[in-house]
Formats: sequence, structure tokens, C-alpha cells
Amino acid sequence: MLDMVQNDRGFMSVVLKLKKLEHFRGELPRYETAGAAGMDVRAQLREPIRLKSLERALVPTGLSVEVPPGFELQVRPRSGLAAKQGLTVLNSPGTVDADYRGEVKVILVNLSHETVEIQDQDRIAQWVICPVAQAELRVVEVLSETGRGVGGFGSTGKA
Repeated sequence: MLDMVQNDRGFMSVVLKLKKLEHFRGELPRYETAGAAGMDVRAQLREPIRLKSLERALVPTGLSVEVPPGFELQVRPRSGLAAKQGLTVLNSPGTVDADYRGEVKVILVNLSHETVEIQDQDRIAQWVICPVAQAELRVVEVLSETGRGVGGFGSTGKA
């Protein structure tokens, strides 16, 4: 049974169980403002990671999670980190499935022209809990008509 409650900020809360792994230190992920959709998660590093331009790294969080069935935990970039340093989540948004129990790691990529250093306890990404619907596939001979039809990339114009 899903454990949901309304929190003191007016949002519906879903219980997300966390397990601190042996290398976890510091603060748990948290919402930095009352209206934030995502909670910031921190790097758990023994030594800094230096990312050259266009390099990527798998950054540990020191946490594993139990996502409730019917939800996913999305791993998204932090906008300030992307705008100021050029670091972003490579597979954005990354998905942590409800049946995964391993350590959540973040794939960061440096899209800047400068080398960027990631320190232990840096806030590297944000986690957003999202509902998931699974598709029931049905093979058909004909799809319904729309105004767009088969128009693909760029078919609706430039601006």
C-alpha cells in the first residue's frame, strides 16, 4: 500500500526509503526551498574528480533507495551547476526504477571548455519523485488521424 500524506508545504509526500551505504557521509538529500520540486543530492567522494571538457564520470551518492511501485526517482541536472560550470546529467532525466536497490550514481558530463573539479559533498544533481504509468501495447492496422499526421522534426515551422 502506498504511503502518501500532505506535507506542511501543501505538497503530497511519497515515502522514499533511503539506505546509507558505508561510504555515505554528510547530509541526506533535501529540498533547498519550500516550493522546490527536486531535492539536492551530494557527491560522496574519497578524492575530487577532475572533468575535462566533454568528459563524463559516474559520481556516487552513497545512497540506495526503495522507490514505491508506480513511481520513479528522476535524476535531473541542477540548473545553477549547468549554467555556471557547464556540468549536467548526461542521461537527463536519469530514471531509478522501483525495483532497483543498488547505489544511485549520477552520470555527470562537462559541457564547458574548462576543466571542472567535483568535490566531496558538492550538490551534483536533484532527485524528483514522479508517477509512472506502464503501457499496454496493442498492435493495430490503422492509427487515428491528426492535423499533424506524419510531419516530423521541424514540420511545424522554425519559430
